[in-house]
Amino acid sequence: MARTGIEFGTALRGVRNVADSARQIESLGFDVLGCGEHVSFHGDTANGFVSLSVAAGATNHIRLMSTITLVPLYPAALLAKMGAALDVASNGRYMFGVGVGGEFPNEFEACGVPVKQRGSRTDDALEVITRTWTQTDVTYQGRYTTLENFSLKPLPIQKPRPPIWISGRADAAMDRAAKYADGWLPYMYTPEQLAESVTKIRAAGDAIGRDLSDFRFGLFIFTAVHEDNEVAIKMAADKLSKQYAQDFSKLVHKYALAGDPDTCQARLREYLDAGADFVFVSTACPDDYIDTNLELIAKEVMPAFR
Repeated sequence: MARTGIEFGTALRGVRNVADSARQIESLGFDVLGCGEHVSFHGDTANGFVSLSVAAGATNHIRLMSTITLVPLYPAALLAKMGAALDVASNGRYMFGVGVGGEFPNEFEACGVPVKQRGSRTDDALEVITRTWTQTDVTYQGRYTTLENFSLKPLPIQKPRPPIWISGRADAAMDRAAKYADGWLPYMYTPEQLAESVTKIRAAGDAIGRDLSDFRFGLFIFTAVHEDNEVAIKMAADKLSKQYAQDFSKLVHKYALAGDPDTCQARLREYLDAGADFVFVSTACPDDYIDTNLELIAKEVMPAFR
């Protein structure tokens, strides 16, 4: 039986031709357009705020999600301003995706941020962002940030604030999601792990007395769809092995969505049964196949869940 109410997002196809890519993704019927970021990584990477700002001017209604922002690399008040400004510039379409990073210590060193502080800095920033997106004349004394009668003007358009989605895998990230976020967006996750995290986050919410009845559970998953199942699997393995500088040939079936449309639909249903109602697909295929991959996802996979 087909499911209804599932939302789909996907990432910009690269760091160049952002406006064209954004228009294409909106025209294919995706609900959310995302962009990841690194200051420095194994290959070319964008800055989420810059690319999503370009996308905002090129599109009309698709929501814009940072997937994800490396929160500890930014001063908290500056990050709050950038998110608020993007929400205003996009007429209330911004979704704030949060991650602590750490898999590439070189960029932390370059930004003068100790890797071991990435969690505590993220918590401090989320406290600052939550307050300054919803209040004016904010006074706050944190471990890394001090505010004295501080106000962002203008405040974000979305009320009470733009939605916050926490990404990660660790228990600390789940606790962070229960305290600050509206959604959970893990990556490199199995359906079993997703189901377990749903239970943990709801329990963490109960422990702090927060009502999570409207909380959403999503999934960030690398995807390659091809009419030939084995071709799709090889595409994903080759792409992810290069991107993460490790052998992914044995991990594709566990962590990626790769195969023919029927295979991908069946795998997605396992995640939806585990609790997901938002699926963010990031292409894991050669550059010259990205357009075809997006079209197959939009025309052969997404309709089964709407």
